[in-house]
Amino acid sequence: MAGRPVMELTDAAAARVKTLVEKAGGDALGLRVGVKNGGCAGMSYTVEMAQDHKPGEILVEDKGAKVLIDPKAVLFLIGAQMDFETSKLSAAFTFKNPNETASCGCGESVAIAPVSEEALSQFSV
Repeated sequence: MAGRPVMELTDAAAARVKTLVEKAGGDALGLRVGVKNGGCAGMSYTVEMAQDHKPGEILVEDKGAKVLIDPKAVLFLIGAQMDFETSKLSAAFTFKNPNETASCGCGESVAIAPVSEEALSQFSV
């Protein structure tokens, strides 16, 4: 199905993904992104190194970087933008997600509503 990619990466996120994959050596395919239950707002994003492409995952290739999206997270991440932000005290992947309905004060968790079937048709899933 043609359409927009499930998720997009900023230049900073793509550069950081490529750096992490290169540092991991030949074992890494890309980064795996998902969501898990937890935190005061209900869910949090997960990011980990991916050594393989698991069944049902969606591969997003953007700006030369590869990100695999956990199949359980696809409906929550559709239309999101992954960024990498640095400050004096931290450096982390962040997400601008149109499906977020709330976030906690600490910034560690979010409430996310799954995308509708109508909106889903606009993306390459």
